[in-house]
Amino acid sequence: LLKDQEDVDAFLQRALADTLDDTKTVDDYVALALETGKYGVDGMALLDSANTSAYGNPEITTVSLGVRKNPGILVSGHDLRDLEMLLEQTQGSGVDVYTHGEMLPAHYYPAFKKYSNFVGNYGNAWWKQKEEFEKFNGPILMTTNCVVPPADSYKDRLWTTGATGVSGCKHIDGAYGETKDFSALIEQAKQCKAPEELEQGTIVGGFAHAQVFALADQIVEAVKSGAIRKFVVMAGCDGRMKSREYYKDFAEKLPKDVVILTAGCAKYKYNKLNLGDIQGIPRVLDAGQCNDSYSLALIALKLKEIFGLSDINELPLAFNIAWYEQKAVIVLLSLLYLGVKNIHLGPTLPAFLSANVADVLVKNFGIAGITDVDQDMKILIGEN
Repeated sequence: LLKDQEDVDAFLQRALADTLDDTKTVDDYVALALETGKYGVDGMALLDSANTSAYGNPEITTVSLGVRKNPGILVSGHDLRDLEMLLEQTQGSGVDVYTHGEMLPAHYYPAFKKYSNFVGNYGNAWWKQKEEFEKFNGPILMTTNCVVPPADSYKDRLWTTGATGVSGCKHIDGAYGETKDFSALIEQAKQCKAPEELEQGTIVGGFAHAQVFALADQIVEAVKSGAIRKFVVMAGCDGRMKSREYYKDFAEKLPKDVVILTAGCAKYKYNKLNLGDIQGIPRVLDAGQCNDSYSLALIALKLKEIFGLSDINELPLAFNIAWYEQKAVIVLLSLLYLGVKNIHLGPTLPAFLSANVADVLVKNFGIAGITDVDQDMKILIGEN
């Protein structure tokens, strides 16, 4: 999308250099971590601006989970421009296009709704891809990370582009700003069977900042009347570890007057549970990809302004974040920069948090891990 910001690039270089400076104190590094959070916010804001200026503001959208009888192409990752180019080149081809994983929120952008062959979302989070890619039957395009080493049964159908690459799989080149040629991938799709159905039904998303601001009066009234008691931010990552079932159980056990704000693939633990709504407001408000956690921050700041609060931590808002890798960590640092305290991080604390670093985070920011659903429900929601 050809958007950049020089001070973000300059900070990356300076911050890396600072990590080699032995003269810095613990306080210096805390300040550097918070400054990293500032540039995390700036980076997410830049991406939000690039996406919305190109494709419009996400809006409430119902997304199909089923399949049609045409051959299909499955697009995973985060790069909306790659998806746009593929959709343009598949028009009139008889090939349908489905999203997977972090590409699901593409359906929420108005610009993508003009494509009649952009038909739905297939599957779940990244870690189920071996089973799901096998059953898709058609080619899969990975536009960014979260690639699991493929099984031989579909390796010849796995394509990569951009910075992503898998040994033995076909790669589609193209510099930023250039139009990529997806013709070989599309021709392969035409020779493939239609996808095998994994599930039926629909899910609803599109609750990024502009859409939520449009609902602000309705949400504020629900809070003031007591219909909404609290919001809980459950953004972050999903994964295959059994301990991550905690987030599904936590979502299911939440009181019916609590609303989940989410972004990233963590949502796949609970976005198909039919948790209902509160006066027409869905109890799971999906803002989009992991980088759309920026929207969650804007929503929190807007609520703080509307309710006339001096501190973001006075909001009826709890944070129960699932982390897996670096994207979730920059979201964490961004929240700390914005002044958010008492964030719970799980299912385990990152190994790079040494005892000393963890101690600083606990003392300065009230960061904590998770325990079990019932105990954390008491801490975060106030349930006995």
